[in-house]
Amino acid sequence: MEQSFLAYLRGRCRSLPQVDVGIGDDAAVFAPPPGDLVVCTDQIIDGVDFRSEELDESDDGLANVGYKSVAINLSDLAAMGARPHSILVTLSLPRDDATRIAGDVYEGILEIASEFQLAIAGGDISTYDGPLAISVTAVGSVPPGSAWRRGGAEEGDAIFVTGAFGGSLLGRHLRPRPRLDVAAALRKVCPVHAAIDVSDGLSLDLDRMLAASRLGAELDVDAIPIHSDAETMASRSERSAWEHAWSDGEDFELIFAVAEENADRVAGLDLDVPITRIGTVVGRTGLWQRTASKVRRLSPQGYEHKSGSGDQRVTDETGTDQG
Repeated sequence: MEQSFLAYLRGRCRSLPQVDVGIGDDAAVFAPPPGDLVVCTDQIIDGVDFRSEELDESDDGLANVGYKSVAINLSDLAAMGARPHSILVTLSLPRDDATRIAGDVYEGILEIASEFQLAIAGGDISTYDGPLAISVTAVGSVPPGSAWRRGGAEEGDAIFVTGAFGGSLLGRHLRPRPRLDVAAALRKVCPVHAAIDVSDGLSLDLDRMLAASRLGAELDVDAIPIHSDAETMASRSERSAWEHAWSDGEDFELIFAVAEENADRVAGLDLDVPITRIGTVVGRTGLWQRTASKVRRLSPQGYEHKSGSGDQRVTDETGTDQG
């Protein structure tokens, strides 16, 4: 199965950017892009990150999974302020119907590779007595010494987010939009002190970014953009749309911090996705909501990805007030 599928794949990749030595050899060879290399890898597994039995019965179901396997890596590159270059893809396929599954998954991979002009530099294909698993390694680059990190926020920084949050499990989680265009635009207008992408929940990932910076945030909770999917989810659950936006996860939007003096430049960017200021970095750790007379500590919430019973909500139950 492997050799015939690789021959098919080489033909399908002819319209994509090419590396010097790619699919079909023992290793990939390519000239590194200019600047510092940025490399990330992520894996999605049937039963942990998606459930094949719940996918659309059309061929788009597995294609969406393939698309997502690349998109989540591109989202990580965007959070580092990187420009993508190439990917390596490893498929672990269930023995039954392996060729069809591989072909369906690769439809989504080829789609996003074409969309973002990525070279598919190589990878691996194997079959076994287990669930579908897709591992993608993405290679990108940044100007020398300029990779964004979680730990660089400074007191007084403005905190921004892209897009809107909540309700992604209605379908957006399978077709995330990596915010590479935002990263490229931000590089042109101002330095970004810290950044992270939202995979496990807006509040949980914001708290992680600020913890890495050893700082906290005062938030304008009413400014947090709520996706219409969160409203739909709220109509079916015992949680409000705001609660879904605060903690649902799988939004794959960006959170980033810039100096206050650059906040107007960021707010004035004219992009296809909205950029919203939601707060300010402060010296005390944790997430805080300012009211008329005091600040109230907010509990970060989100998800950990586990096998078996599926995703598990995690929360920091701290909820204190300060005068």
